[in-house]
Amino acid sequence: MARPDDEEGTAVAAAHPPTKGYLLVPGDAPAGKVNAEPQNGPKAGFLALNGVPPDSPAAALGALGRPQSPLAPEEETQVRLLPKGPGEETPCAEDPRMSRTALSPRRFVVLLIFSLYSLVNAFQWIQYSIISNVFEGFYGVSSLHVDWLSMVYMLAYVPLIFPATWLLDTRGLRLTALLGSGLNCLGAWVKCGSVQQHLFWVTMLGQCLCSVAQVFILGLPSRIASVWFGPKEVSTACATAVLGNQLGTAVGFLLPPVLVPNTQNNTDLLACNISTMFYGTSAVATLLFILAIIAFKEKPQYPPSQAQAAIQDSSPEEYSYEKSIRNLFKNIPFVLLLITYGIMTGAFYSVSTLLNQMILTYYKGEEVNAGRIGLTLVVAGMVGSILCGLWLDYTKTYKQTTLIVYILSFVGMVIFTFTLDLGYIIIVFITGGVLGFFMTGYLPLGFEFAVEITYPESEGTSSGLLNAAAQIFGILFTLAQGMLTSNYSPKAGNIFLCVWMFVGIVLTDGT
Repeated sequence: MARPDDEEGTAVAAAHPPTKGYLLVPGDAPAGKVNAEPQNGPKAGFLALNGVPPDSPAAALGALGRPQSPLAPEEETQVRLLPKGPGEETPCAEDPRMSRTALSPRRFVVLLIFSLYSLVNAFQWIQYSIISNVFEGFYGVSSLHVDWLSMVYMLAYVPLIFPATWLLDTRGLRLTALLGSGLNCLGAWVKCGSVQQHLFWVTMLGQCLCSVAQVFILGLPSRIASVWFGPKEVSTACATAVLGNQLGTAVGFLLPPVLVPNTQNNTDLLACNISTMFYGTSAVATLLFILAIIAFKEKPQYPPSQAQAAIQDSSPEEYSYEKSIRNLFKNIPFVLLLITYGIMTGAFYSVSTLLNQMILTYYKGEEVNAGRIGLTLVVAGMVGSILCGLWLDYTKTYKQTTLIVYILSFVGMVIFTFTLDLGYIIIVFITGGVLGFFMTGYLPLGFEFAVEITYPESEGTSSGLLNAAAQIFGILFTLAQGMLTSNYSPKAGNIFLCVWMFVGIVLTDGT
């Protein structure tokens, strides 16, 4: 599937191919005088420039004797949609409505609803681990059991991503979105029945349902952006959709320590506080599911770009999910990005899951501040995400931006690692914010870079594979860092992540 904001790749008639994004224009004709109307007679299907037949001597002399003129972005899109050979017609020749593009006001409602239920899903991912010591005492389980309440999100994603992306590409955006919102709501209600000390398995069941829901959530930002938003909005829209998930993680760091303080000497009060958190989450998830049913549409009435118009006009039989997967794995830059994105995002998952354990090792009784440090990390990352999205919309420098942010994330991780045990928690707030700004800000960059280097493959498939890699590395890193933290120190676990992030820098430079 085509990338809607990619206005560089053009396809013109075989008689006059472009040269590095330029089109030969005869004489003194200004750029943009391109006649896209289908021609009659034996020359039908060829491009006429400023009214001069393409095979005339005047056209040839003018093309050779004049400098090449660059096309404006919208003109390049028109050229891409021109017929490619004799006898073919333009996609808009038979039905003028196919060329009409418009931005629907509903796109903001769709983006908002998705971002909010993605927020609730991310909140449920982190709500256990940020107060892991509290749930260990309440359910009478080990820290590894509580860690698995977060890692189940990563574990479920890997085997389910392929059927989920197939569903997205073949059954559409609305069904996938409703499955994500509905399962998220169901999982939240199941957890409400687990507020008894012997029912750890019930809370794990509810968390498993939420983890399946996130499979239908994480791959949607780039699809929503491309289907609903115009070429100049798409990167910002994608970053905003990813931001919703990040904001959920931030709320997950902030609220649980406040709603469920460490009152293990009073089990009844602890159970009441946990119940309040679970029921509140369920009520919000239910409201968002209802809103998704009402407001979430498959696509706008008119496509937001000419590229999306061409996609919607193409035959469904032309798309093969299996072929798309094979093409992606044959794309070496994408395979390298798959590994580097997995390393970076897996490191973020690991730090988020184990943050409470790291902070409490050096700062006893600071559960609330541990949550606030996590909040600082994610809020700073949200700012980074928006700024990176705006920067990409402005410059389209995908690789350069990705590499710079990766390097700065590594530097932030090194600083965080060697300042964590200084005994000044304010320093941890500062270094956590720096780390989050770049590490979390990298997430939408990976999505957009993948869409850029895998065009014209489906953005849903590439995003799904990126997230699968992130979950695999997240499980491995969390287990390894957790063992190093328990057996040695948090510094040993963080150094482990630093080494892997350095490897990611080297591989990113090769994409």
